[in-house]
Amino acid sequence: NDLANSIAIYPTNFEQKDNVIKYLDMWNSDNDITIEDITLTKEERSKIQYTDTLSIIITIINSMINIVTIALIAFTALSLVVSCVMIAIITYVSVVERIKEIGVIRSLGGRKKDVSNLFNAETLIIGLMSGLFGVLLTYGLSLVVNLIVDHFSGINKIADLKISNAITMVILSVILTVISGLIPAKKASKQDPVVALRTE
Repeated sequence: NDLANSIAIYPTNFEQKDNVIKYLDMWNSDNDITIEDITLTKEERSKIQYTDTLSIIITIINSMINIVTIALIAFTALSLVVSCVMIAIITYVSVVERIKEIGVIRSLGGRKKDVSNLFNAETLIIGLMSGLFGVLLTYGLSLVVNLIVDHFSGINKIADLKISNAITMVILSVILTVISGLIPAKKASKQDPVVALRTE
């Protein structure tokens, strides 16, 4: 053949690759294009069939990453539900063990709202401390992982937790623990002072 039936193009960076794809798409478009003062219509141009191998590989990798991300989110959500249940159980046990204390508070003029706020404050502190502990642990592990990966592959900062994400995680931890403690706190506030004082 006098004409080549295929041409392999190897751009040196992603910017040049995008420019090549953009040019090929423009060539295959329905619009007229002008090259060095020569205008070519759609009929005067042969359509170019091209395959962007790198984009296909990146798409496959992104799909795999999305699948792994969804799986991790599902496991994380499940662990959050279990944590919420455990916090609710711990708060309920705390209410049962401190019924006499609740009776004393109520007999000294404490309102139902005060008793409820006491247990809500305790769950809030638990959520805040656990959130801060989790964030600090994440930062510590990220530092170790980055050092190990940098030593073996030369890639630094593969694990990174942004400050905004850390703050969001702490706030989410506080909200979930407070929600988990609402029912036990409500139960504590409904205790009869006389019955509570008689409880040993």
